[in-house]
Amino acid sequence: MTEPHAFWQATPDDSLHTLAATRDGLPSDEAAARLDRDGPNEVSAAKRRHFLLDLLRRLGNPLIAILLVAAGIAGATGDLASFAIIFIVVVLSTTLDLVQEHRAEATAEALRRAIALHATVLRDGKPIELPVRELVAGDIVMLAAGDLVPADGIVLAANGAQVNEALLTGEPYPVEKQVEPATAAETPAEAHNALFQGTSLIGGTATLLVVQTGPRTRFGAIARSLAGKQPTTAFEHGIHKLGVLIVRLTIFLVLFVLLAHLALGRPPLQSFLFAMALAVGLTPELLPMIMTVALGRGAQRMAKAKVVVKRLSAIHDLGQMDILCTDKTGTLTEARITLVGQPGIDGDDDERVAELAAVNARFETGLKSPLDQALLLHMTGRSLEGWRKLDERPFDFERRRVAVLAEQGSERIEIVKGAPETLLALCTRAQDRSGEFVPLDDALRARLCALREDRAAQGLRLLAIAWKPAAGQDRIDARGEDELVFAGYCVFVDPPKPSATSAVARLEAAGIRIKVISGDAAPVIQHLVAALALPVEGILTGDEIAKLNDQALAARVEQVDLFARVTPDQKTRIVRALRARGHTVGFIGDGINDAPAIRAADVGLSVDGATDVAREAADMILLAPDLCVLADGVAEGRRTYANIMKYVRMGTSSNFGNMLTMAIASLFLPFLPLTPVQVLLNNLLYDLSEIGIPFDTADSGDLARPQGWDIRGLVRFTAIMGPLSSLFDFATFALLLGVFHVGIPEFRTAWFMESMLTQILVVFVIRTSRPAWSSRPHIVLTVTALAGLAAALLLPLLPSADLLGFAIPGATIFGAIALLVVGYLASAEFLKRFALRPAGSAR
Repeated sequence: MTEPHAFWQATPDDSLHTLAATRDGLPSDEAAARLDRDGPNEVSAAKRRHFLLDLLRRLGNPLIAILLVAAGIAGATGDLASFAIIFIVVVLSTTLDLVQEHRAEATAEALRRAIALHATVLRDGKPIELPVRELVAGDIVMLAAGDLVPADGIVLAANGAQVNEALLTGEPYPVEKQVEPATAAETPAEAHNALFQGTSLIGGTATLLVVQTGPRTRFGAIARSLAGKQPTTAFEHGIHKLGVLIVRLTIFLVLFVLLAHLALGRPPLQSFLFAMALAVGLTPELLPMIMTVALGRGAQRMAKAKVVVKRLSAIHDLGQMDILCTDKTGTLTEARITLVGQPGIDGDDDERVAELAAVNARFETGLKSPLDQALLLHMTGRSLEGWRKLDERPFDFERRRVAVLAEQGSERIEIVKGAPETLLALCTRAQDRSGEFVPLDDALRARLCALREDRAAQGLRLLAIAWKPAAGQDRIDARGEDELVFAGYCVFVDPPKPSATSAVARLEAAGIRIKVISGDAAPVIQHLVAALALPVEGILTGDEIAKLNDQALAARVEQVDLFARVTPDQKTRIVRALRARGHTVGFIGDGINDAPAIRAADVGLSVDGATDVAREAADMILLAPDLCVLADGVAEGRRTYANIMKYVRMGTSSNFGNMLTMAIASLFLPFLPLTPVQVLLNNLLYDLSEIGIPFDTADSGDLARPQGWDIRGLVRFTAIMGPLSSLFDFATFALLLGVFHVGIPEFRTAWFMESMLTQILVVFVIRTSRPAWSSRPHIVLTVTALAGLAAALLLPLLPSADLLGFAIPGATIFGAIALLVVGYLASAEFLKRFALRPAGSAR
């Protein structure tokens, strides 16, 4: 499928005619009219989301809505302490969300900063300096080495123009630009005559005909995609499901109690207050705070692992991630061009070839390309000072080579480096390792061509090196670049990262499938993954993706792990297709072209050396561009999620068990098992005892596989552990009323203490799926849990306990409660193997 605005397919004359422009530039009055019509050449700032709308969206989360209702009920019933705590928790968690996730403005600002400020433009036939925001379609812009391209357009003239398009394509090799229209090019990466806003000229000069400006450029399209609505993340999906579950439990229990009490003729006001107390008791008031502390603690630990977290909830998403999409450059490779070979005509490395190439690179004028820098780096420690430059003939696209006249001592030679197919055709002789000249006959030429094709098939880049004697010459003869002596090839590669294989193995072992998405050619990617021995299969090219609709692409992405020659839009499509299949997707990239896919993923990842746009779009930034760092971050994300789920499981099941007990008991007892104030006090002390959970360790099983919101598992856990708690509560009731015949204050006190003992101590049982005695909790959890328990047991013994409706039970009752608690903990240890059964395991 061709791009909708494939302007590079037209000839220069046709483009000038379409734009009503000339090679001498636009008249000033016409340019001003076009500027008024089309607007300035700048990326539009993202519209700021209204603060109140953003706040209401967050308050509409079911979990937050429940807490707000609970706060209102607590305030209406006079429980100001609960009202204040819930309100503060909601405000703090909501404020944190607003601060962490309000980044669209920064993204657009980063795009604007990345564009050049001024450009040399032909107006009224004369070159003048203008701010780039004043450029319009039809302008003629003069570009030299070091300039940033200020708009999208085609090349009208070029002299050795080499462009760094890594920001848009992700590939480190410079791209040669020429005038001939790219009639067969369907994507910007294939358009050899097009220049795109934000890329940079690193060599030569070029004349640009501006075709598209502002929001119509490739840059502008990326900016529009970043300014759109942020996709809902896996964490937000999970929180929504949890909120819906709690809402259903609350409505069911409250309506059951209220209707039952009214049917039994209980006082309406007392029944309403008790039902509302149950509603508050069912809400995990401190869940947002526990999540914030757990995620904040996880962010601190991840910072030590060289991962900067920008969006806290992304820590959970990282733990749930089961697919990681990555470019090859910088993560699987070093993102550094390296000379890996300098074969002579016999196919073996010859240092004479590298020396000649380095002399040419050293004396070549203009900015050094990455290939030149690799040649000079290779010669580090080996002096080139004996060489002296006499003349140069710079690179151009017709010749596709650079010639330098240099001398060393009494030897004066012309050294030429350039495209192998072009340079080889100019050679009549070759020089072997001994220095002897041999004829470049058909057999030798065929062997050299085969050598070149073999290296190219391995994803390597080649330059050919040749020379000729130039005794007595002071300048290069413009017509004399023939009868050259072929010396050999220089072979370059973006080398594989040594740690990539082990890092990918760690991620695969952790249940994360790796998918490589690159703008490079298929053979290059296939050779790289073969060299790294990566466990990937299948390949899909950008041309093939363009022919698939979204449904067909979603079906293919499951089986394919390699994607070659893909455009930025196709990267985003791949991410969305994977998410549509139910996967939690991470995407790591560093270029402007990666920003939309980074933002579309559940976990957007970038690296410290990435472009501003990529870093702003990301949820996390790796301070080291290494997948090993990411593997460490995944383990931390899963540990953080495991601790959040400990609180959710324990809080939900404990609250449900207690409220279920009171709901049923209130139908048969002539008094309420606990007063509304005691219900809220029970819930508050329990929540406070759990604030140490974020510091706890996690089972190895929790770290070994992706962890997602398992609502069915949570329901199963609650359905098993909640009624177990109620069963022992009823046993307590039977002892207190049937054996000890206690009064109402003693009954409420004894059950309050039994409830607190079972709720808090069972934390040490169900915090791990292993036997409780084989897994040691973190000291902070131990301290907070025991401190909460001590407060709960001492509260009824205080002189002011009668104000809360408490009375001290006898010692025998304490002993009976202790036995019940031991029995409950033993039962919980047995049943947790069923309650904590992983999703999908055998029954």
